[in-house]
Amino acid sequence: MAHASTHSPALAGKTAFVTGGSNGIGRAAVRMLAEAGARVIVAYNKGEERAREVLRELPGEGHSIQQLTLEDAASIARAVETTKSARGKLDVLVNSAGFTRPVAHNNLDALDDALFDSIMTANVRGPFAMTRAFRGLLEAGGESVIVNVSSIAAFTGSGSNIAYCASKAALDTMTLSLARVLGPKIRVMGVSPGAVATDFVAGRGRPELEKLAQATPLKKIVEPEDVAMAIMACVTHLKATTGSYITVDAGRFLA
Repeated sequence: MAHASTHSPALAGKTAFVTGGSNGIGRAAVRMLAEAGARVIVAYNKGEERAREVLRELPGEGHSIQQLTLEDAASIARAVETTKSARGKLDVLVNSAGFTRPVAHNNLDALDDALFDSIMTANVRGPFAMTRAFRGLLEAGGESVIVNVSSIAAFTGSGSNIAYCASKAALDTMTLSLARVLGPKIRVMGVSPGAVATDFVAGRGRPELEKLAQATPLKKIVEPEDVAMAIMACVTHLKATTGSYITVDAGRFLA
């Protein structure tokens, strides 16, 4: 006769906060974290209804949504206060939100100062501001982890535009710097996808992704769930690792 398992889910009793949690990679990570037993805070910038839709799909209890504008310090402060009063601590922070706009690399004039600044603010200052603001709650977690969603653009120099590549390189270096100073209570990790099957880059549809995939050693399109599994590995398995990143690109950077 088979006995029911008494094994608790890996993240039972843990609280996770995911920026960009209502779409793409963030949405896939939210689901996996919830399936592992975490109570998840789904942070979104715009589109409250979509965030509520994600919430309705999640297994388990105790999940919530949180409006968050990474460029706005007051918005981040509100998120910290809400998390502190409702949860008292934070165990997992996934910095998945980001921004880009396709600009040909040789069209320097099209990458104007305003666009450059907005990309750097969202992709670099945003994750840093989240880390700074949530540090106390993460330290209260005791064995906490921050996962920064980066890109192979950081080390290939190929991506939706030059500023985006620069922003992800900065994020990778920041992951290293933060890992040195936030241990032992907080690990800091990164995941670096290649082209992923989301709507993150305007105009990049399934046919173009398929063409890119055929040029990789694994010849497969990278799905949001593939990246989410790497995020989960950082959270649940790589307990003796900090300051490193996992590449999830079907080998694209090797091609």
